[in-house]
Amino acid sequence: MRGDDTHVPIHYQQTPANQSKPLRRHHTARYYVQRVQDSLTTRVSKVLCSIFLSLLAIVGLIAFILWLSLRPHRPRFYIHDFSVPGLGQESGFQNAEITFFVTARNSNQRMEIEYEAMDGTVYYRDQNIGTMPLLFPFSQEPKNTTEVHGVLSGATLTVTSQRWAEFLNDRAHGSVVFRVELTSTIKFKVATWQSKTHRMHANCDVGVGPDGNILSTYKDKRCPVYFS
Repeated sequence: MRGDDTHVPIHYQQTPANQSKPLRRHHTARYYVQRVQDSLTTRVSKVLCSIFLSLLAIVGLIAFILWLSLRPHRPRFYIHDFSVPGLGQESGFQNAEITFFVTARNSNQRMEIEYEAMDGTVYYRDQNIGTMPLLFPFSQEPKNTTEVHGVLSGATLTVTSQRWAEFLNDRAHGSVVFRVELTSTIKFKVATWQSKTHRMHANCDVGVGPDGNILSTYKDKRCPVYFS
């Protein structure tokens, strides 16, 4: 044997004869039928669930669009003119008169507004100085504007010499501020459907200058509207 030869022992591991291989589990035909049925049931359930959710989303979208298009919008009121002729006269209260011009706008796309009789009241420092009926019951079509004119004088206007002196005092400071309140009972109507009645109030603050005519800052101003 040569001295540079190296012998490495090799070991062989033998599998014991009595060691058995893992057995494959055999399933019955019923097992596979049940698996197929469960799989089909799951798929059908998922499909039905998807269809239901899709229909629900479509119905919700349609309802939302209808709500947006049919949701009642309150009428919009604008004050365009207001005057107190003779405000610069010391004895003007004896022949005092107030005139105003307001518009009521139905901004709804498809909804009609039905008004009962409309009244107008003018306030000065939250004190009622005149009330009068303005309009008889009427219906306002969608996207329609109604003009409201008012004239308070004589028995419809309560202005004493003391009140006129207060007007003149405010006039000396540059302006006299009044408030026009329009009130009516209204309801909304679409085809055969109609809402319950609402008591409507439109409050228009308006100021006049030394000449008794409306100031430009108040002209064509939108009036807040609320229900009671």
